[in-house]
Amino acid sequence: MRQPPSHYPGLRFLHSPGPTHVPKAVMDAMSEQPMDMADERLDPLIADCENGLRAIMRTNEAEVFIYSSNGHGVWEAVTVNLAAPGQKVLVASTGHFSDSWALMTEAMGVEVVRTPYREGYPIDPADIEQALKADAKNEIVAVYVVQTDTASSITSDVPAIRAAMDRVDHPALLVVDVVASLAAAPYEMDAWGVDVTLGAAQKGLMCPPGMAFCAANARAIEVAQANPAHRFYWDWKRRRGAPSYKKFCGTPPQSFLQGLRVAIDLLHREGLDNVITRHRRFAEAVHAAVEIWAQGGQIRFVCQVPSARSVSVTTIEIDGVNPDTIRQVAREQFNVSLAGGLGPFFGRAFRIGHLGDLSAPMVLGCLSAVEGTLRMLNVPIGSGAIDAALDSLNAQ
Repeated sequence: MRQPPSHYPGLRFLHSPGPTHVPKAVMDAMSEQPMDMADERLDPLIADCENGLRAIMRTNEAEVFIYSSNGHGVWEAVTVNLAAPGQKVLVASTGHFSDSWALMTEAMGVEVVRTPYREGYPIDPADIEQALKADAKNEIVAVYVVQTDTASSITSDVPAIRAAMDRVDHPALLVVDVVASLAAAPYEMDAWGVDVTLGAAQKGLMCPPGMAFCAANARAIEVAQANPAHRFYWDWKRRRGAPSYKKFCGTPPQSFLQGLRVAIDLLHREGLDNVITRHRRFAEAVHAAVEIWAQGGQIRFVCQVPSARSVSVTTIEIDGVNPDTIRQVAREQFNVSLAGGLGPFFGRAFRIGHLGDLSAPMVLGCLSAVEGTLRMLNVPIGSGAIDAALDSLNAQ
C-alpha cells in the first residue's frame, strides 16, 4: 500500500453524516464582524433565522428556541422543559441515539419507558400504541422519536407514529428529533401533528457544529409552563420574546446566526422540494452502489427495510475487514472522509454520509473512493457499482 502523503492537495471530500460540507457563502458570512447588542441589525437577524427554521420544519405556529449547543444539549433542553423528575416519557427505541437520549433523560431524574428494539428495522408504531394503552393513568408526558438514526441509517415513519398515538387518544406530546433528517427528508411538523421538533445545524442545514434549536407548539408551551422542574439556561419561559439577549439567556451566537441565515437562504433559493428530491436521488445512487458491492458476500446494509433507508446516511456492515481500516485508507489514499460505526455497530460498520451541500460529482467521487479502498483491501465486491450509481442518477 502506498504511504500517505504529508499534504493532501485539493478538496477533502467530507462524507460523514455530520459535520457536513459547509458552503463558502456560509463560512464567509460567519467571518463578518459581530455587532454590539444595541445594533439595529441584530433583532432582524434573529427573526430571519427563527422564521427560516419554521419554514423548513413546515410549521406556522410553533415557537423557535435557538441554543449555542449540539444536538445532545437540545435533548436536555426539551426534557427539562417538558418533564419533571419522577415523571415519565416514552422513548421509541431505534438503537444508539434513542438509547443515548433515554440515558440522558434518566440522568435528569425522569423515568423512561422504552419500546422494544429490533436491529435493522424502523420503529414499529404498534409498540408505541401498546405502551400508551398500558399507561392507564396517562402518566407518560411525551413520546420521544428519532426520525433518522444516524448509527443505523434508518428513518422511521412519523405520521404512522402520530396515528398510533391518536388511536389510543393518549395526551402525551409527540417530540421528534430531526437532527439527521431536516432539510434532507420530508418533514411536516404541523401536518404530522408533532408538538416539539428538535434539531442541530451541522447536517442538512450546512453549518458548522455548535448550534441547535427546537420548536414547540402551544400544547408543548402549556406543558412547559406547568412543569415545576428547576431550570435556567434551557428554560423556554425565560427565552420567550424580546429583547434579543433574553432569547439567548445572554449574548446571542451572532456568527452562527449569520451563517445560519445564509444557509437557510441557500436552501430556499434551491427550493425545499428540490432539496428533498436531490437528497433522495443521491441516496438512491449510493444504495445502488452498495447493492452491487454486496454481491461479493462481505458487505450488507444494516437497514433491512429498503423503504426505511435514510436519505442522509448509509450504514454498511462488513465482514473480514476492520471498518476503521477502510476509513483510514479512504482518507489517506483518496482524501475522502467516511464515518465509523456507533454504539452496537462500532467495529462492525462504516457509514457514508450523503446530505447537505453535495452535488452528483461529489457523491460519485466518494463512491469511487470507497470502491478503490475496497479493492486495495481485497474485499470481494460485485462489479459495476459506479455504473449502477450513474444509471440511478440518470434515470431520475
